[in-house]
Amino acid sequence: MLQTLLNGGGSLPVAIGIFAVTAFVVWRAGTRLAGYADRLAKATGLSGALIGLLVLGGVTSLPEITTSATAAAGGAGALAANNLIGGVALQLMALAIADAVVGREALTSIVPRPDVLAYAAMNVALLTLMAGLISAGDVEIAGSGLGVGAVLVAGAYVVCLLSARTIGRRATWRPVDARPGRDADAPPPPEQAADEGESRLRLALLIAGSGALITVGGFLLARSGELIAERSGLGQSFFGAVFLGGATSLPEFSSAIAAVRLGRPQMAVGDVLGGNLFNLSLILLVDAVYGPPVLAELGAFSVVAACLGALLCAILIVGIVERRDRSIWRLGYDSAAMIAVYAAGLVLLYSLRGGG
Repeated sequence: MLQTLLNGGGSLPVAIGIFAVTAFVVWRAGTRLAGYADRLAKATGLSGALIGLLVLGGVTSLPEITTSATAAAGGAGALAANNLIGGVALQLMALAIADAVVGREALTSIVPRPDVLAYAAMNVALLTLMAGLISAGDVEIAGSGLGVGAVLVAGAYVVCLLSARTIGRRATWRPVDARPGRDADAPPPPEQAADEGESRLRLALLIAGSGALITVGGFLLARSGELIAERSGLGQSFFGAVFLGGATSLPEFSSAIAAVRLGRPQMAVGDVLGGNLFNLSLILLVDAVYGPPVLAELGAFSVVAACLGALLCAILIVGIVERRDRSIWRLGYDSAAMIAVYAAGLVLLYSLRGGG
């Protein structure tokens, strides 16, 4: 059955079955990954936000690497690109769902560090750049298959990453209402980290094992996703941005929820925002595998998907700045607004599903 799928064949029910089983495995691997990252933060004394950005954000992006590269190699450029662009909004939904785990107070009211705001602003910057490049059209660099736009996005990601490290180290301000005990994500004292620490090599191996499961799962999700997109009539753009993007975002969903349950809200936020930044930079990988600049082949659908992600990031920023504890149906007001905006965005994207 798997061999048939790998060769590009198989029925729609079989592809859906493989897609569902693989998605479950990826979910479980992401949940375990959050626990390993929490223990790594304790062993190293690093903040949860930085661990979320560098470790969780990188490892949970492995499905996007495999699915986008696989789809691009198969000639499905729109599927590969919209998986990355549409996945941003979907992964922000992981924070809204994790907010329900907090329950009594809004998730954004318990993330007091400035680096989280910086990560969210960087998401807006990269998404805006992406939307502009798609609208303007990309240009190939000297027959290399790489687009100028893809190189610009990857370069902007490197700048964001270097800036994030600097901001995370300095943390020059705190909200005035950050009472003792509110910052549950601060690194433990050195003596506590030493007591609770364990072998960094062992933790690295456990994280690598979870990453391997997520990578294989991402490959199978891509192959089964291509078949579902082709035979369901949903189209590469809509299926890539919503269903495939959702499946490859499962590690972010599971690890974010697990991190919040572990009392690491900033790790959850850093995971999602850091993963988004990395995923957008993968448009360069898509160009390298696909051939012609993929941004030049995208249209209104992808522009709206990028703008939707930027709008959700803006709502998140407002929530962090406003820091309201009040919630509705176990969700902070900002999370409820994000879900409503995303639902409206899905309706618009469905109407544009043939628009690239």
